Amino acid sequence: MADANHVDVVILGAGSGGYACALRAAQLGLTVVLIEKDNLGGTCLHVGCIPTKALLHAAEVADATRDAGQFGVQATFDGIDMAAVNTYKDGVVQRLFKGLTGLINGRGITVVAGAGRLTAPNTVEVDGPEGSTAYVGKHVVLASGSYSRTLPGLEIDGERVLTSEHALRLDRVPSSVIVLGGGVIGCEFASVWRSFGAEVTIVEALPRLMAAEDADSSKQLERAFRKRKIKALTGTAFESYEKTETGVRVTVAGGDVLEAELLLVAVGRGATTDGLGYDEQGVAMDRGFVLADERCRTNVPGVFAVGDIVPGLQLAHRGFAQGIFVAEEIAGLSPAPIDEAGIPRVTYCDPELASVGLTQAQAEEAHGADGIETLTYDLGGNGKSQILKTQGSVKLVRRKDGPVVGVHLVGARVGELIGEAQLIYNWEAFPEDVAPLVHAHPTQNEALGEAHLALAGKPLHAHS
Repeated sequence: MADANHVDVVILGAGSGGYACALRAAQLGLTVVLIEKDNLGGTCLHVGCIPTKALLHAAEVADATRDAGQFGVQATFDGIDMAAVNTYKDGVVQRLFKGLTGLINGRGITVVAGAGRLTAPNTVEVDGPEGSTAYVGKHVVLASGSYSRTLPGLEIDGERVLTSEHALRLDRVPSSVIVLGGGVIGCEFASVWRSFGAEVTIVEALPRLMAAEDADSSKQLERAFRKRKIKALTGTAFESYEKTETGVRVTVAGGDVLEAELLLVAVGRGATTDGLGYDEQGVAMDRGFVLADERCRTNVPGVFAVGDIVPGLQLAHRGFAQGIFVAEEIAGLSPAPIDEAGIPRVTYCDPELASVGLTQAQAEEAHGADGIETLTYDLGGNGKSQILKTQGSVKLVRRKDGPVVGVHLVGARVGELIGEAQLIYNWEAFPEDVAPLVHAHPTQNEALGEAHLALAGKPLHAHS
């Protein structure tokens, strides 16, 4: 290589996919340039996973304080101090950002601050304060992430009509909110605001909340939200909105009118690819997303794509895994392709939803209704769940006389159980393989063991 601008790998975007690729590539002895116009860590660290989950934990503390009396603890809930909540949230983000920055700097990775654009299949040009600089790589990795989408005619103003990024910066608890979209982002913010004391209405065009999850999980979530007085209008399309003196007025299909202080638009995320030169360089695209094969290769030799810009699950840990995969692929290690269905999914509302593998409907489509078995274990039979006073279930889906192909969890803290569940799925374990494993008592983890015992034909704390 002639100079520092010619390296083994040029990465455009330093979110979960980009920085993971950079760290692993440097670890494998490759020279790396990592280009980012904002902060290292991307959406997940700064305006996504981490700050949102900090708010959700604050919401959990608020609910625990309100309900302390049922545990014999005398406590008084006096309200939410959003300035203090935001200080806590931002402190978590800054500590993680500082740690990530140290990791990147310690690996000899060249970090370039600025807006990059693909100007040749092997070149990313970056606009900086002193003009443009071109960085040439033997390989280029596109990892430019995603942005909050809206609907035609629905203008985001950041004051009354918000995206999740605006919601994370609110300096007050709104009195009422309409949440447009009943997916992960919508349900998590609905949960936070309800715990903080707001009146919340979710408007979802699809027939159920969390439509990508198993239908039984959706039903349990909707039931739990009703108990929490979160109103969910499913099968209800958005039609129009207008600003009022005190907030917003939303008209939905059928002519019903809803009013609230704020409207959160949570209708999904689009790929950040516009104006970045991908299509001009011949990279195959579909509705703004970059098409890539199972080895994260685009149709342009030497150009890879990872994370939210690639169709599929828009999850930080998916991008992280893809980034590592691409670094190892470039280094010639021939890693095994990532099974999309084997990536765990967690929604951190109250109650939490966690899943891996196929839903019952997907399994029936793949193997036939007569080719699968399901079992649902009620968390009411689990000691730790009783202690936590949570309700929910473990649902298993298996091929008849075959491995478990789906695990679906509902309840407080079940996101912490998905690690074992994804091992069960990805190792193609039979219920009979899991049943002998010893699970610590009393834990919610036991519920996974009990469910597999029952599906293996020897139910103990479950009715046969």
